Amino acid sequence: MYKKKAAIAILLFFAIVNIQAQVTFKPGLRGGLSLSTISEMHADYRPDFYFGGFGEINLTKKYALQPEITYVKQGSNNVARNYYDPVSETNKVAYQDLILDYLSLSMINKFTFGQGFQVLFGPSLDVRLTDNLVRRKNYNDFAFNLGLGYRMPSGLAFDVRFKKGFLDILDSDYYTNDSNNHYLFGDYNTNINFQIGVSYSFDTK
Repeated sequence: MYKKKAAIAILLFFAIVNIQAQVTFKPGLRGGLSLSTISEMHADYRPDFYFGGFGEINLTKKYALQPEITYVKQGSNNVARNYYDPVSETNKVAYQDLILDYLSLSMINKFTFGQGFQVLFGPSLDVRLTDNLVRRKNYNDFAFNLGLGYRMPSGLAFDVRFKKGFLDILDSDYYTNDSNNHYLFGDYNTNINFQIGVSYSFDTK
């Protein structure tokens, strides 16, 4: 019994040593185009930018865990807003661009195939820094990322990501929402964000 436990302990020890010998860490920078909108608002996508840093923890040749911190500008353009005009004493509708700036903390799983093709996915906690909303429901957001990328031997990489928020971020009774009477989730307004950009990881050796 003791010999069996000792053998298992030795195997685990050498497995951990082998994994640690393969683990590498590479810091990097990322940035690019941010295209975002707010679901169920019948508004336009807002083009802006994102930039940030990351640490690539390569656990194997094919898999890396990548914590990221990113400043990303999101929102939506041409959103209809209901308001009361005291001069004419009538309800009116005005169109405005909604701007939401987030500090996004992500934990990305990265799988590499072939000559550098990558599949990326993982959760994000988005902390809102500024916004021009008049009525809001949540200041922060939880989101999930899914994307594809290609990394060159030099460390330069290109990726496209889709990020979907889960929290209702604004009061759709104040911001016109034509789908409220037609869809079950018409008043459930969440962030939708596409990111197209480049990144570069530094070799620390």
